[in-house]
Amino acid sequence: MNRESPTGAVSHLSPERWAHASRLLVRKALAEFSHERLLTPEPLDGGPSQASGSGGDRYAVRSDDGATEYRFTARRHALDHWQVLPESITRHRDGAEIPLDALEFFIELRGALGLSPEILPVYLEEISSTLSGTAYKLTKAPVTAAALARADFQAVETGMTEGHPCFVANNGRLGFGIDEYRSYAPEAASPVRLIWLAARRDHATFTAGAGLEYEDFVRAELGDAVLDRFAATLSGLGLDLADYYLIPVHPWQWWNKLSVTFAAEVAQQRLVCLGAGDDSYLAQQSIRTFFNTSDPAKHYVKTALSVINMGFMRGLSAAYMEATPAINDWLAGLVENDETLRATGLTIIRERAAIGYHHRQYEAATAKGSPYLKMLAALWRESPVPSLAPGERLATMASLLHTDHEGASLAGALIAESGLEPAEWLRRYLHAYLTPLLHSFYAYDLVYMPHGENVILAVEDGVVTRAVFKDIAEEICVMDPDAVLPPAVERVRAEVPDDMKLLSIFTDVFDCFFRFLGATLATDGVVDEDTFWRTVAECVAGYQEAHPQLADKFKQYDMFAPQFALSCLNRLQLRNNKQMVDLQDPSGALQLVGTLDNPIARYAPA
Repeated sequence: MNRESPTGAVSHLSPERWAHASRLLVRKALAEFSHERLLTPEPLDGGPSQASGSGGDRYAVRSDDGATEYRFTARRHALDHWQVLPESITRHRDGAEIPLDALEFFIELRGALGLSPEILPVYLEEISSTLSGTAYKLTKAPVTAAALARADFQAVETGMTEGHPCFVANNGRLGFGIDEYRSYAPEAASPVRLIWLAARRDHATFTAGAGLEYEDFVRAELGDAVLDRFAATLSGLGLDLADYYLIPVHPWQWWNKLSVTFAAEVAQQRLVCLGAGDDSYLAQQSIRTFFNTSDPAKHYVKTALSVINMGFMRGLSAAYMEATPAINDWLAGLVENDETLRATGLTIIRERAAIGYHHRQYEAATAKGSPYLKMLAALWRESPVPSLAPGERLATMASLLHTDHEGASLAGALIAESGLEPAEWLRRYLHAYLTPLLHSFYAYDLVYMPHGENVILAVEDGVVTRAVFKDIAEEICVMDPDAVLPPAVERVRAEVPDDMKLLSIFTDVFDCFFRFLGATLATDGVVDEDTFWRTVAECVAGYQEAHPQLADKFKQYDMFAPQFALSCLNRLQLRNNKQMVDLQDPSGALQLVGTLDNPIARYAPA
């Protein structure tokens, strides 16, 4: 980590950039809180607005005490999506217009948003951090969507500007200082060298997928020179490398947590700091996962990171890691042996090895799920780079929602590059992405967490050729209580009420991704919403027609149902920004508020 001067570290925080960032965040807050029915915008007199040729309507939202009014222009899209024009937002009090202030927005509407006195100041800190990140991104040289669409994998990864499309406070990263933000945030694109610790084998657990042995695996990842250097460091202390496992650690975690919270382990040489490895990495959108830029064919490394970001402390549990490779091998086998999944081109990048350290005192002193049990663990995930075919390139699926400084969309740029009709481009994308999700659900009661950051797209000449799913062991779920699973995989089974099972697609795919993609392409003038949702419906209908043996399940879990429940993500974070959901009971904590009209219902097959 390179410390700048105190003034240089905050050079991105200028009045102009802060005002711009605040406007963008208030825009998102108005849109997403209206979507989640925390706010109820009231139509203003005067009919459709002609501002910027928007064709949208004018609305107002009032503060809890009614003294402050926010006025804005918005277009309403499918799934009750509010496309708010940022330049249209004004704030009024006592008959006068006053400046927008993102922090004041949440204070003025704390009652409507359900922000308790305990949560409000912490949420404001997350909002401040998110604003600071946006201000930093505004200092970067603008890159057009067309240029970014053709860029290499990591340029796309670090070029994202929005973060999660639903969450308003989506870049909290509570725990990072400003110098650490500049060193470890994905948008900073700063090279990182991981710190390595030696952990006594009687206090650590290493597990690996089929065909992998610890010594060979670590030697392949580190190389002979680094491994010899680490062995020499231990030997100089009178210790033997054979008595230890090696664990990669996020630098922030070493400096801020392990060197203090695990001081007893270090003092008694159960943990030995060996220093940084030689390989250079880049942080990914998920913050705690790193891509090896020294050798892109090597594994990603996912590390424990005790910062709060978007509703969770981003630690990794040593106990949870043990089954990770087995779960990945099981799913890889399922995908490989299923004709439908193979035909879509779907692959997963397996989490091949995992390691966790057991701090005996914290394990004795804390309950399951405690952050103290998630401070020292890591996993290695395959890189998708070796699987690339000639002419293919990679991009995070989150990039499909990216728009540049001129409002042009990256998805639109890919469609233009492809030369295909937009509906045909969508058909190929949906075949690669949606069809595997449908088949996994209906054939195996298997669901993923397939948001933009968890999916990598392979692209050739602008066309999506296949999808790569990742973050498997922590995210997948088998909802069939009678499914026969290997004992090591049993953890992924969850009891989900029948009437909530299909929300895994309606919420995670339709509401949390397609809602934004359809509106983005419509706003960009690339494809109208009717065509977008008709194409989605054709993908669903085509899949069902090809699998008549599953007809009973199609009827039981109806993708063409007129409506589905609105599951609200921001409501979870506003209620508890440290632990939004119990991962052992994913459906138990959901905030369901009314219903949404299903945009493909009207295209149901006769």
